[in-house]
This record gives sequence, structure tokens and C-alpha cells, in this order.
Amino acid sequence: MAILPIDAGRYGTKEMLDVFGEQNKIDCQLEIEGAAAISQSEIGIIPKHVGKKIHGAVRAGKITARKVKQLEAKSDHDTAALVEALGQKCPKDAKPWIHYGLTSNDLVDTSNSMQMRDALNIIQPKVAKLAILLAEKAVQYAKIPAVGRTHGQHASIISFGLKFANWAAEMSAHVQRIEEMKKRTLICKTLGVVGTGSLMGAKSVEVQRKVAKRLGLYPAQVTTQVIPRERYAEYVFEMALVGATLEKIAVEIRNLQRTEIGEVAENFKKGQMGSSAVPVKRNPIKSERVSSLSKLLRSHVGVAFENIPLWHERDLSNSANERFILPTTSIITDEILETMTRIISGLTVNTDRIVKNLYMTGGQIFAEFVLEALIRKGVPRFEAYRDVQRVAFEAKDRDVAYSDAIKNDRAFSSKLTNHEIDKIFSPEKHLGASHVIISSVYRSVKKETQRFI
Repeated sequence: MAILPIDAGRYGTKEMLDVFGEQNKIDCQLEIEGAAAISQSEIGIIPKHVGKKIHGAVRAGKITARKVKQLEAKSDHDTAALVEALGQKCPKDAKPWIHYGLTSNDLVDTSNSMQMRDALNIIQPKVAKLAILLAEKAVQYAKIPAVGRTHGQHASIISFGLKFANWAAEMSAHVQRIEEMKKRTLICKTLGVVGTGSLMGAKSVEVQRKVAKRLGLYPAQVTTQVIPRERYAEYVFEMALVGATLEKIAVEIRNLQRTEIGEVAENFKKGQMGSSAVPVKRNPIKSERVSSLSKLLRSHVGVAFENIPLWHERDLSNSANERFILPTTSIITDEILETMTRIISGLTVNTDRIVKNLYMTGGQIFAEFVLEALIRKGVPRFEAYRDVQRVAFEAKDRDVAYSDAIKNDRAFSSKLTNHEIDKIFSPEKHLGASHVIISSVYRSVKKETQRFI
């Protein structure tokens, strides 16, 4: 019976769930055993023919998770059970050399790295694709003036495309962060019980280098019995950071979809129900799902940081929770990336409502530009500021258009002609450097992400 939503198939793509499946974990650890044996045989630590036999037994793919679990039920040790299962598939002369010079966490930690490697190979291209999609949306909506809000209030005019450009730039930065962190987080460790390579001696470093190369990982420079948990904390942190950016996008979409704003809406497919009680509702449930799962994702960061200080050369206080946080961090990140990509791809943008909202305050959103016009006429800033504010508040109280109130106030009419005032209230003139910024972001995102797709 499934208990967690991940187990029930509610969340998580098949490709990511497969990475963290029981059999794949066993296959990764067996691959490490085979890579270690063949590497040891190449430099004379174990007989050459033995290394080939162990490597061949691993490659045969006949050791199942079910068999390992049966053996673990007797030994109460998962790694010992795997080694025993491998021994049953090897000829007599190879059995003594299985797992030579290794310890349990050589398999556990290095297989974690292999799974994180495969997870990033799924996640990184999706981050890159979303970055490009957002950059394309930025260009699409670059010329649309919209309300820019601070503190939840109308502040000034922005290009609607600038929202997407901001998000695109951050997703592109995540692509680079992921690439940069690989050499620090995807670590291979085969240095034995306390990180000295004791049984293999000085050659243990060469063995580790060879194994790392075979597995597509980076050899550890120094370890205790375990890879330093700072490496896992960085992985979890970066995934949570991706999630936080996705939630930032989700929160904006949720806000802009509010009935009172109505500038965007998630795609609402035929037959979909927004509310079991209110038939007319179109709830932003996908964006809310992103927010919800992102909160769970961030909670893993604290656990990962708590795992860094272990006793001496290691203890087990990290082990049990890592069986949760490493898979779920990867699965949740992949899930909300998929969800957000679908949201952006199908997003409805209501340009008529965007224009209507610009004039919701009777033109007071142009106050920044009225202030600037007075300053250019030589009015001291704070004198101009007070007049702009005074007339704005009076206009609101009297429900008068801001432009009309300005034309009828001596502080403005003595400095500005009606024609000059009318020009101020043209939103297209106030997009500033938006076009330049969006074009720059588009080019940068394309350049930085294309090779990862």
C-alpha cells in the first residue's frame, strides 16, 4: 500500500523515480564494485583475471534488489548483503577479492553521487528549457506597458515582458550554478574505512581516480569514512534555490490571477473543475502546487546542514534521513520544474486587463514622470514632490482624473502646457530601458543555456 504521494505516483516523473528506484541503487553499487575491482587489477592490487571476473559478474545484471533484501534480512546489513549476493555470482578464485579495500560508505556515498549525477542530467536541461521559454515570453510581451507594483501598491510602469526576463535570467543562472557545483558534489570515494586507503596503500588514490573516471564522477581529495556532508548540503541547497525561484514565479502568477487583477490565468482545460462547490472558479492550482512543494523542498536544507557535523570519522546520525532527503529533493525539484514549464507554456495573458489596470488609479501611476517633468522645469525636488503628492491625494478624494487635476492646479499649469501634460500620460513612453534589458537577457539566456538542452 502506498503511503507517500511519491509512492502513489501523484508526484514525480517516471525518469526521475527510476533514478532512485531500489534496483537502480543496487545496480549503482554493483557498478562501483566492478569498477573498483577492474581498476585494482589494472595496477596490480588484485590479480588481473580476478578483476575481470568480478567486473563480468557485475555486468551480467543478474543480482536483484529482491535477492539483496532477502540476504539483508539475515545479516541486518544492506552493504554486506550486496557483497554476499555478488559473491554468489563470482567463481571461487574471485570471491576473496570482492569488496577489497572498500567499506560500506564507499558504495553508499558513491552511489548517492551517481544518482545525483543522473538526477542533474534530468534537471539541468529542464531548467535550461524553462529559461529559454521565459526569455521568449519576455520578448513576446516586451512592448506591453503594465503596472509595476511594490508593497502590493501601484508604483510605476514596467514592460510586462520584464517580469519574464527577470525569471529567465535567474533560471539561466541556475543552469550555471548546477554546472559549477558538479565538481564539488558528484564525488567518488573508495578510500576505505577511515579514508586512508589502508589496505590498498598509496595506490588507493590511483584506484579512486580510475573508478571516478569510469563512473563519470570526481575523485575525492580527502575524506573520513564518508564524503564530507557539505557536498550533499550544497546539492540540496541548490535544488531548494531552484524551487524558491519557481515559487517566486508561482506567487506572481497566483497574484496576477486574482479576480481583482486578472492579468494572467493558468490554462484551464476542457472538463477541468476549479471548485467542487463553485462552478465558475478557475483556481491557480498548479502554481499553488509549486508553492506547496517548494516549501517542503526548502525544509530539506536544514536537515542537510544538520548532517555536516558528525562524530570523529563518521557516525550514522545522517544515514537514515539521507535516504529521504536526497531522493525527495531531486524528485520534487523535477516535479515542480515540469509543472512550471506547463504553466508558462499554457499561460493566458489578458492584455486588455493589463491596460485597464494601468488606469485603475485615474492616472496616478504616472506620478513619477510628473515629478520628473517639474524637476526638469527647475522646481526643487521636494517642492515638486509635495505638489505631486498633494494633487494626487486631492484627485483621489474627489474622484478626478489625475491629469485633469494637474491641468487645473497652478503649481503645474504655470510650468507645463496641456500638451506637455498629455504627453506624460502615454504609457508606451515610459518603458525606459526595458527593451534593451529584455533583448540583452534573451541573448544571454540563449548563449548560456543552449548547450545544456
